[in-house]
Amino acid sequence: MMRLRSSLFGCCGLLALLFGMAVFLRGFFPAPLKSFGSAKAKASEIPGEPVLGLASNWTKQPSPLFGKVVIMLVDALREDFVFGPKGRLFMPYTRHLVEKGSSHSFIAKAWPPTVTMPRIKAMTTGRIPGFIDVIMNLNSPTLLEDNLIWQAKAAGKRTLFYGDDTWIRLFPDHFMEYDGTTSFFVSDYTEVDENVTRHLDKVLKRNDWDLLILHYLGLDHIGHLTGPNSHLVGPKLSEMDNIVQKIHVELLSKEGETSLPSLLILCGDHGMSDTGSHGGSSNHEVNTPLVLISPAFRKKDSFAVSEYVEQTDLASTLALGLGLPIPRNNLGRLILTVLEERSLREQLRYLHLNGYQLSRLVQESIPAYEKDAGYKLFVIAQKSHGSWIKLYLEGNTSETLANLGKKVLRQYLDALKFMSSSLSKTVAQYDMYSMIVGTIIVVEVIFLLIVSTPEALSSTAELEVPVSSPFYSLLFYLMCLMFAAIHVVVCTSTKTSCYFCNVSWLLAATVFVLISTLQCVLLSTLWKRFANGKPQHKLLQILQP
Repeated sequence: MMRLRSSLFGCCGLLALLFGMAVFLRGFFPAPLKSFGSAKAKASEIPGEPVLGLASNWTKQPSPLFGKVVIMLVDALREDFVFGPKGRLFMPYTRHLVEKGSSHSFIAKAWPPTVTMPRIKAMTTGRIPGFIDVIMNLNSPTLLEDNLIWQAKAAGKRTLFYGDDTWIRLFPDHFMEYDGTTSFFVSDYTEVDENVTRHLDKVLKRNDWDLLILHYLGLDHIGHLTGPNSHLVGPKLSEMDNIVQKIHVELLSKEGETSLPSLLILCGDHGMSDTGSHGGSSNHEVNTPLVLISPAFRKKDSFAVSEYVEQTDLASTLALGLGLPIPRNNLGRLILTVLEERSLREQLRYLHLNGYQLSRLVQESIPAYEKDAGYKLFVIAQKSHGSWIKLYLEGNTSETLANLGKKVLRQYLDALKFMSSSLSKTVAQYDMYSMIVGTIIVVEVIFLLIVSTPEALSSTAELEVPVSSPFYSLLFYLMCLMFAAIHVVVCTSTKTSCYFCNVSWLLAATVFVLISTLQCVLLSTLWKRFANGKPQHKLLQILQP
């Protein structure tokens, strides 16, 4: 046995505890498999139509589908606040547009963590942020990766912003005009929205902007204060409904002045739990309304149950709607119903652009991308698309052309679905192996410190560590061999990238020695405690004055 002063033993235990926590956190906040940094998609990289043997004149970025676009983001807007009984009661104008107007309604699913800054990133980049963004939410740094706001500025689009100053911290030099409101004064649910609305009368009459973003915080503050069933929710929803009406009426009044139709988007960044909070993965927190309102859409005859889309789908849909390149890291899929009034050739063109962007991301993010089901289907759809374009340019008008076009459309949609799913799983995959290793270290240290309390409080304040006992020496070597074998099995059979599998064998062996040592010391301490027969009595004697 080797004796250690309790102070030295405590320091060693603290260091081991910090190391175990670091390994666990490295697994819980995994680095992305592929990081593009600040690289941006370029219009010059846009592929042309996949023609076979003929030349196509569709080789550039498609023209915009919409002129002025207004994004009205209501913080913590649950889908049932619009599509449920509260929406019918407190948001009659919006419900009329949803049920009978020129609109498309969806339930947009937000990935956890359901807090504001990661959700803004998801909507503007099309990427799925991780839990590390919850920490960054307190001091949002400039968003350097490719995003919708940067692409709009690069294309000469003029963007205005009013609302939550998180946007200003993410995009500090992107807005032509802005006015931020802070989200930290949760008790304020009145002025925080009035400071946004006060700009509308002047801005809506101006013609010097292309994209207007409004972020209202009042509903979120009410949720934190009194919950979703508060008497304050109804008046706030009515206030938001009046703003939707104001914006929609003003946009309609200017339709004759522009060649392109306007687009009004009503959405939420995340929902609200039954207690008024958010951040988790309950249905009320992840399900948000997404209502697209435009004269470009045909009016509805009846209200249908809203279909589900991913919140990340807004980035690719809005990018193509504004005539911009899709952000490079986008995982979202084009919402096809936005193109319902467009020709089949245009629909295939937009789906091909989205598929091409996702296929490049698959190639750069998944090592065995040739075996990916979505990628293989995209290659097939691209070839079928080329055959369809050839028939189309040759003037073929037979039923064969129409049937082939519908087939290509379905192939593209399936390819987008599978590629987006594969990429989403890759990005959202936690490093479970590293998390398990870190947890084992932390649990062993905590238990060891607990059972060593009597010796630490004794007069000698010394602890005995087994180093020469044959039993513990054999146990130590067997445990080292067992962990090494597990490490080999896990790292040769796993399909995901594990941080602990990529470290050097020397570091891995050091960790195995640490775990085995802690286990032996813990077993030795427990055995000595129970062998004495009266551990509790001994501890009481030590604690008595």
